[in-house]
Amino acid sequence: MTSGPESRAVWLLAIGQTLTYAGVYYAFPALLPDLQVQTGWSTALLALGPTLGFLVMAVLTPFTGRIVDRGYGGEMLIWGTVLSAFCVAGLGFVHTPAAWLGVWSLLGVAQACCLYETCFAFLTRRLGDSARNAITRVTLVAGFAGTFAFPFGDVLGRALGGQNALVVFGAIILVGAVSVNAYGVRALRRLAPAGSNRSLPADGALRNAMKRAEFWALSAMCALIWLNHGILLTYVLLLFEDRGASAGMATIAAASIGPSQVVSRLILLTNGARVGNVAATLWSLGCIVMASVVLMLAGFAPVLVFGVAVLQGAGAGLLSILRPMLVADLLGRHGFGAISGGIAVAPILATAAAPSFGAALLHFGGPVTVYISCFVMAAIGLAIGLWLMSRRGGQARG
Repeated sequence: MTSGPESRAVWLLAIGQTLTYAGVYYAFPALLPDLQVQTGWSTALLALGPTLGFLVMAVLTPFTGRIVDRGYGGEMLIWGTVLSAFCVAGLGFVHTPAAWLGVWSLLGVAQACCLYETCFAFLTRRLGDSARNAITRVTLVAGFAGTFAFPFGDVLGRALGGQNALVVFGAIILVGAVSVNAYGVRALRRLAPAGSNRSLPADGALRNAMKRAEFWALSAMCALIWLNHGILLTYVLLLFEDRGASAGMATIAAASIGPSQVVSRLILLTNGARVGNVAATLWSLGCIVMASVVLMLAGFAPVLVFGVAVLQGAGAGLLSILRPMLVADLLGRHGFGAISGGIAVAPILATAAAPSFGAALLHFGGPVTVYISCFVMAAIGLAIGLWLMSRRGGQARG
């Protein structure tokens, strides 16, 4: 259990992650129709921006993990958030595709410094065995980022246009997320000093981890699931409307993905002693598979899009918590920041590819191709997860 002041610090970081994710991750899909109208650019061109940003993030994440291991995670959480605020706002002032892509590239640098990977590694380094509860609390709150961003983005987009709405999101990050991150980081450093491993090199730990099958299996599983999730999230409004949902129903259903993430994480938090990481991982992967199945069936009953949102949100929400726990369980805690950053490259690349890959699927095969592709990704991810969890189970018994 965490102390009162320590708990408050964790909740503050949770608010910071919520506001940051709302602006840098969810604002784009929430405002995509409005951005198309205001800029006149194609979906593929607009989607190339976040793709490029996530590519930059993927390249930098292993390095930012090492920076966390050396004791500077707090600085990245603060100043990376400042940079992200200016970048999101800056997207509202660009008028050429080149400028659009350039700002997204810089936003990729900010994302590598201030999103979940850095936050989780910072908490793991500060809190040790208490980090699981802290990470769960962060994701409980941050699960509402999409719930906030989709309806708020819809209102802002209609009133101001897509680009002007991005300026508002940037201001929210700057005013809200930066201040709570700064306070939370300082409080945790006062209350939970890092251990004696501040100067231990992490390079050797990452190299050793990369020699193990578990490293690559976990990377592949996360890549497939995050590609699936990224495609569905980016084009959720379009796909739900293709299934027959009205624009209003599609927006409400998309906004319910966040609460589903929160509920699944709350269940894990309250039942952690009875539900181990293996069972939770397989359950979450099964939810992703079922979400793709229900999405295909929603063509016969559009109201099933709410079932898709619940299943997809629950599965993805749990996996975002379980990934750092599985890294620690399978590959150890020494050099955790570097190893976790190395594992994160695959899902970040998948997230980067998702908007453009999804646009290609829509262009060449239409929505049906998206539905089938997402099901295949989820099914293969579940198969890999079954093998990986059997390996973990064997290690636990050993």
